[in-house]
Amino acid sequence: MSLPTNLQGRLRLPVIAAPMFIVSSPKLVLAQCKAGVIGSFPALNARPAAQLDEWLSQITEELANFTAAHPAMKIAPFAVNQIVHASNDRLEHDVALCVKYQVPIVITSLRPPSEVVAAVHGYGGQVFHDVINLRHAEKAIEQGVDGVIAVCTGAGGHAGTLSPFALVKEIRKIYPGCIALSGAMSTGADVLAAQALGADLAYLGTRFIASEEANASRAYKQMLVDSDAADIMYTSAFTGVAGNYLRPSIVSSGLDPDNLVDVVKNKMNFSSNNQTKVWKDIWSAGQSVSGIYSIEPVSALIDQMVAEYETARARLLATQCA
Repeated sequence: MSLPTNLQGRLRLPVIAAPMFIVSSPKLVLAQCKAGVIGSFPALNARPAAQLDEWLSQITEELANFTAAHPAMKIAPFAVNQIVHASNDRLEHDVALCVKYQVPIVITSLRPPSEVVAAVHGYGGQVFHDVINLRHAEKAIEQGVDGVIAVCTGAGGHAGTLSPFALVKEIRKIYPGCIALSGAMSTGADVLAAQALGADLAYLGTRFIASEEANASRAYKQMLVDSDAADIMYTSAFTGVAGNYLRPSIVSSGLDPDNLVDVVKNKMNFSSNNQTKVWKDIWSAGQSVSGIYSIEPVSALIDQMVAEYETARARLLATQCA
């Protein structure tokens, strides 16, 4: 296992709470970190761009004060997601703010993040990069990232298509560093399974949408509770990149899920507001909805996941000894 030394002893569970467009805000991130898992948010959630400075100031100060007031607690660091893409005209500005506040972890997506790695390593931070296949992992590793996030089938948002059994195995052959696994996980037992596959961290998003602190409508949260894995639809119709969405939300928006026209991939524009309606009205989710039964505060959710993790580990140990 290759958990970075700066994370060892700081996590109640080996979990990164994935950054989610619109849904992840300082309120959710702070609740996640205080509960002992790495909280994160996309830099582009802070709109206008000047708001990112305010958010980073708030999160940094509040976590420092909370840590000082609770020295015996495991309080996790936070992460900021940066979209490394030509259409993101905020990238330079947003990375500069991450440098200013020395954000502990920067999660990068899309293009190999050479300039982001250099900037973040300059102050001692770490960079984790999203990948959906071995080729993308190889490119990220060449740039000196500190961790690879294997986004597998069943994950929410822009998911990959490979089984975690395949992708983690392939990455581990060439990379001894930290691997986070993403795809259809919602319980503490799932987190343990990710470690059994060879990952160091589990990367969960959808489960945290159904939390009290998530910046999502009550209807969205309830749809997660009411849905099954069969309600997840994989399509590139909305952003040009294939992703997983709640089929009932597509229907509720007046669209026919079986007659969607894919958009051209190069029409993606992460810096505009044109995509906002997609994420506000057509809701992203992963197949982990199969394990979501309630809407809870993050603290209660993590308590439950810790109990599930320990129960699963004890069950496996008992099986081995039988």
